[in-house]
Amino acid sequence: MTEAIRGFWVASATPLATDGSVDSAKLAAHAKKLFGKGVDGVVLYGTTGEGTSFNVAERIATIEAVLKAGVPAERIGIGGGFPAISDSIALTRAVLGLGLRHVLYLPPYFDRSVTPEGIEDAFAAIFDGVADDRLRAYLYHIPQVSGVAIPTTVAANLRKRYGKVVAGLKDSSGEFKQFQAFRAAAPELAITVGNETDIARAIAGGGAGTICGMANIAPELVKAMFDGKNVVARMQAAVDIVVKSPSFLTTLKAILAAQTGDAGWLRVRPPLRALSDGTALKAKLDELTSPALT
Repeated sequence: MTEAIRGFWVASATPLATDGSVDSAKLAAHAKKLFGKGVDGVVLYGTTGEGTSFNVAERIATIEAVLKAGVPAERIGIGGGFPAISDSIALTRAVLGLGLRHVLYLPPYFDRSVTPEGIEDAFAAIFDGVADDRLRAYLYHIPQVSGVAIPTTVAANLRKRYGKVVAGLKDSSGEFKQFQAFRAAAPELAITVGNETDIARAIAGGGAGTICGMANIAPELVKAMFDGKNVVARMQAAVDIVVKSPSFLTTLKAILAAQTGDAGWLRVRPPLRALSDGTALKAKLDELTSPALT
């Protein structure tokens, strides 16, 4: 069984039913479709999956459903970050019992004045509370969203304290120098990047691969970066279509809806508001992904 997340993983979007609940059947089908396009695994309930909008019970129920639908446990990771440490522990224990190992944890993200020592204490409280060597934990660094950065010293200290239980780190800062700093401070960690345009140089610099959101709508373009093709400029243009919109999440879902012909993908949970149509956005993306990826 995989010791750490490596290769091409997708931060999956979360499809919703008309009542706002998770459409687990559609989520499982989405994962399987991505696997057919060269994706190694999916992470559910991260930032792209609107993770902070779903409670412990909903996340567990989703895992149970997608496993029953035939998505292998070893190809699933899950966002396990909550303001309450007890929720992170409860979720982790539950998914370990279902056969998952890969869990991503945000730092404590309510108190923006938290110290490095406090951040380390919070992560340690989760790992000590779970107390299960099956766990493969990933520190999730996305300070522009969470408001709290993970210091490189904290990453290094936690790896020393917990060994292979702290398997990796996802750097979604979008700053390549930050990736390099994590690599220098904690070279034993499997460090994935969230910024798609950095995939090739991160792998060349010892990175483990990617967990990225753009792969929901442009998996072939992301795969081309793994295959050594010169598509960085195309990838940046594709990313710009989504990130330069008012909402990354609603835009990505609107494009998914247009690609699949399934308007259900438009649905989001408050405080987000769905876009009405993604056809024009899809057309822009098609201009970048339809030409031969050489």
